[in-house]
Amino acid sequence: MDFSRYEYQELLQRRADLKARLSLIPYDGSPEIKEKDGKKYLYIRKRIASRLTSTYVGIYSDDLYEALLRYHKNSKDIRKQIRKIEKRLAELGYKTEELENDVLLNIDFARANMTVNIYDQAVLEGVATSFPQTEEIIENGRVNGVSSNDVQKILNLKHAWEFVMDHDVVATKTDYYILCHIAKLINEGFFTDGGRIRSVPVTIGGSYYIPPLPIEMDVKEKITELVKEKGEPTDIAIKICLYCMKTQIFTDGNKRTAIIFSNHYLIRNAAGLLVIPEKNVSEFKKLLVEYYEDRDNGKISEFLRDKCWRKLEK
Repeated sequence: MDFSRYEYQELLQRRADLKARLSLIPYDGSPEIKEKDGKKYLYIRKRIASRLTSTYVGIYSDDLYEALLRYHKNSKDIRKQIRKIEKRLAELGYKTEELENDVLLNIDFARANMTVNIYDQAVLEGVATSFPQTEEIIENGRVNGVSSNDVQKILNLKHAWEFVMDHDVVATKTDYYILCHIAKLINEGFFTDGGRIRSVPVTIGGSYYIPPLPIEMDVKEKITELVKEKGEPTDIAIKICLYCMKTQIFTDGNKRTAIIFSNHYLIRNAAGLLVIPEKNVSEFKKLLVEYYEDRDNGKISEFLRDKCWRKLEK
């Protein structure tokens, strides 16, 4: 990869990351105080196209007002960073790659199913939230009665899904660097270097399988080899997903990272989505242990294709 191509990828990943962060801000606009019958109420004022909108938030309180001010400052800072990146991309002569209609349809398919996908992934990770709670966290960034760790995991999943649905990221090949960035987003708030390849031994609960320490060059080469394979995109995505899980490339978050990474490949190839439904989590975990121990006889690949692949109807 030449220098300009490398810088393109870094800038595009950074821009997609910032866009995803912007989507996590629950109230995006400048706070506005309105009075009625001697009471004060808070609204968010925002210009959409040429129209100025005003959205009700709640009864005025100092804490809520301060929170809205912080959200407004954060969104302004993020937009400023995005403009700076876009200016640099323009200087480099970058032109956005046009995506095929089927790929655009797959992005819409992923976006329409994002809440369900995140809920299913949260169940797989043992996050104790109901679907309505998960939905509220995704929409508002918080919910009562849920631990801060579980909220963070769900927000991180949203962040990672937003990242892989970004048009420029979809136009970028599925490779080691995309994988590491997804892991970084998944582990945000839990590990400082969550996207760095694992350098410490790990064990897997319920299995005698002990994954060896991954070697960066081997991981890069294996991912490249899998992506270049000839065959059905679904089968290749399943191989990518299982390889990343078994290799345990990162200190934590490997299943979440592997699933979203394999979905980046599927979306790029307009081939649907791969997510383990809540009702199939127990069976998947059993098969995964057998796969780790080389005694599943290919059953887990059949299971993922038959019960976890959501086909895109074109």
